[in-house]
Amino acid sequence: MYRYDEFDKAFVAARVAEFSDQVKRRLAGELTEDEFRPLRLRNGVYLQLHAYMLRVAIPYGTLSSRQMRKLAHIARCYDRGYGHFTTRQNIQFNWPRLVDIPEILSELADVEMHAIQTSGNCIRNITSDHFAGVAADEITDPRPYAEILRQWSSLHPEFSYLPRKFKFAIIGAQTDRAAIQLHDIGLRLNRNAVGELGFSFYIGGGQGRTPMVAKLLHEFIPVENLLHYATAIVRIYNLYGRRDNKYKARIKILVHETGFGQLREDIDVEFAALKRSERYDLTLLQADIEAINAYFCTPDLENHPNGRDTLVSLRLKDQAFDCWVDKNVTRHKHPDYAIVTISLKAIGGIPGNATAAQMDIVADLAERYSYNELRVSYHQNLVLPYVALQDLYAVYNVLVASSLASANIGQISDIIACPGLDYCSLANARSISIAQQISTRFSRPGYQEKIGEIQLNISGCINACGHHHAGHIGILGVEKKGTELYQLTLGGSAGNRCSIGEITGHGFAADEIVDAVETIIHTYLSLRIDHGEPFIDAYRRIGMMPFRQALYGTADKTAAE
Repeated sequence: MYRYDEFDKAFVAARVAEFSDQVKRRLAGELTEDEFRPLRLRNGVYLQLHAYMLRVAIPYGTLSSRQMRKLAHIARCYDRGYGHFTTRQNIQFNWPRLVDIPEILSELADVEMHAIQTSGNCIRNITSDHFAGVAADEITDPRPYAEILRQWSSLHPEFSYLPRKFKFAIIGAQTDRAAIQLHDIGLRLNRNAVGELGFSFYIGGGQGRTPMVAKLLHEFIPVENLLHYATAIVRIYNLYGRRDNKYKARIKILVHETGFGQLREDIDVEFAALKRSERYDLTLLQADIEAINAYFCTPDLENHPNGRDTLVSLRLKDQAFDCWVDKNVTRHKHPDYAIVTISLKAIGGIPGNATAAQMDIVADLAERYSYNELRVSYHQNLVLPYVALQDLYAVYNVLVASSLASANIGQISDIIACPGLDYCSLANARSISIAQQISTRFSRPGYQEKIGEIQLNISGCINACGHHHAGHIGILGVEKKGTELYQLTLGGSAGNRCSIGEITGHGFAADEIVDAVETIIHTYLSLRIDHGEPFIDAYRRIGMMPFRQALYGTADKTAAE
């Protein structure tokens, strides 16, 4: 993984010193909260309902055992013993004292971590495929290019005060595991007809008040022109993006209001001008690409010819282990290894949360079994990317002892959820308690397996931090006359066939929403073609009508509302 050079170290150290002085002035009353707000946001510090929150960047979701141990230390010493992993592959600490945050940032800098670009109207932490570099379906590892984009965008003088936050995601595989079409810019690495490497650029995706699926802007931009084209897009957005209304300030609105054809023409003109520029050469040289690639080389993996037979034998002997392998283990590009996803979705637990003790245990596992490397997934889980098949049972037993062995990846209890009204000052309703009730409701033996592959997402407000728009089943918390209500959407997807969920009808009270979800599940089970038809496929085949009928006694949305 990428290691800081001397510039990186000096840069982060200077930022920590600068923010430490700003915090001292705030605590001394020399800065008001309004004056302090833009300063803290540039350093990943939010003011939530009950306390400040610190969001720490995990670029493209990759971190080391040493870094995970530092996160555990911060949770234990400066917070309340846990951290919350997010859909942007970051981690949030919900209870740090403001006076301690400069020291936390200093400790993070010791292990090459920071909180820059995790908040504010800038280019946010760049996300990627959590299986990058190890997936069997990968064309090439996208993380070196994510790192190039990170270096290009970090405090970019032209893009530090954009009309609104701006999000990139990049993949290099056939399967989209990073939701690239729900980002301001999504990139997919591919090869053209003569084998050259380049990028497909998608533009204008996003969720929130106006959810949109990104449009394909360009099928193939050569690798050497990556920064030219990215700069052209962000320049046009910075120039024309709405600054008079924050709800209309995202690039998806610019695409809608300007027109896709006109915006693409403006970007192409800017792109051509940048390529001609002698003062502003952004061409990626092969030597520079190779230098970054060197940080992401696959470890020297040993061959274990008996690993497959050992695994088959253990699966036959231990039914629980067999189920865990089936749900949480993914094929690796090396035949003697596997990718292990560690679920942070224990039944009745808080989605995405890990205790300090659990973080230490996962760090130990990575050090012993995964070449010191870890990943954070878009789905708020953790990943060990290099586990030998013969070591899977040992890893599993440690996870069982640590309450981290939930065999539920891709199932209904593998819920994406924001912190909601328990923490967030923007939220209208609670997310955590609803997620806990749903996972408990469907936890009886065999029920999740019967339902099969499904994604359920929960947001506590329209800002959609829980990505409810992209859930096969989405739940949105709203407030009406002082009461928390929950609106249902169906048919969303963040994958290759990206789609925005459709609203079923009127919302449900907190004590009704879990029953409503079960009604949807029962309707699906009664109408699917066979056990192998996933929920999203069945929904696309039969549409909203039978679900609306089951929920409201009518197939008409207007009547349901």
